[in-house]
Amino acid sequence: MSAAGLRGEHPHPDAVEQADRSGRARLRLAARWLFGMGVMTWSYLREPVPIRRHEERGDDGDQPPEVPDALLDGRSQPAESGHGPLYHRRFWVCVDRPRLAARDLMDRVQRDLTLLLPSEVAAVSPRHDPPVLPRPGDEFVVRMPGPWDGPVRVVHRDDLRLRLATLSGHLEAGQIEFRAVDEDDGSVRFEIETWARPATAAVRLLYTDLRVAKEMQLYMWVRSCEAAAGIAGGRVHDGVNVLTRRVETAPHGRRRPCPPPRS
Repeated sequence: MSAAGLRGEHPHPDAVEQADRSGRARLRLAARWLFGMGVMTWSYLREPVPIRRHEERGDDGDQPPEVPDALLDGRSQPAESGHGPLYHRRFWVCVDRPRLAARDLMDRVQRDLTLLLPSEVAAVSPRHDPPVLPRPGDEFVVRMPGPWDGPVRVVHRDDLRLRLATLSGHLEAGQIEFRAVDEDDGSVRFEIETWARPATAAVRLLYTDLRVAKEMQLYMWVRSCEAAAGIAGGRVHDGVNVLTRRVETAPHGRRRPCPPPRS
C-alpha cells in the first residue's frame, strides 16, 4: 500500500486520469503489436517470391561506414553502442524490364520511403506533400507495430543511394542503406544493406536468441525489395537474395570510407 493509502488520502484526480490514459495507451500498443505480428506472420507464410538465404561468419570488413562528425550527437545510436554480435546484412533483387532507370527509381524511393514498406506493418512520419528529397541531417521515424518504432537520421544521399543512421529508441544500433544500380543487360538491381547490433539486451534476446526480430526484419526488407521492383515497373528475377554475415566481436568505433554502389 502506498503512503497516501496508509494516511487515508485519495489520489489526485489528475493522477488517476493520467494513469488511466497510460493504461489505455498500453492496451492500444499491445493490440497494435498483436495485430501487426499476426498480419506479418500470415503474409510471411504466404510469401510467393523465393527467398534465397545465406549466413556466414563475418570479419573486420563488415564494420559500418563512416558517419560525418557533424551528424553525430547525444541521440546517435552507432553500432558500437549496441549489444551482442554485429549483423551485416544485404537484401537485393534484380528487376527485369524496368520502366525506370536506377536514378529515377531512387528519386521516387528517397522522396517517399513509405512506398517501400509493407503497409500493414510500417509507415514513415513525417510525410511531406509534395514529397521532397531528404538532406543529410533530416530525421524521421519508421513506425512499426508495438515497440518497434525506428527513429533515424539521414547521413548520406546521392542520386543512387540513401543511408540512414539509427537514433536513440531504435530497435537496432547502426546504419541502413538503400541503393540501386543499372546493369549492363538493361535490368536494375535494388539493394538494402544494414550494419547493426541489437540496441539493448532485451532486443538481443528477441533478435539473436529467439530470432523473432531478425525474421521480422528479413520479412520487411524482402517485401521492400519486391516493392522496389513494382515501383520500377518491372518484375522480380529469380527471387530475393539475403546474405547475413555475423561478426562476434563488437565494433569499437573504427571508421572506413563508405563503399560505392556495387556494380
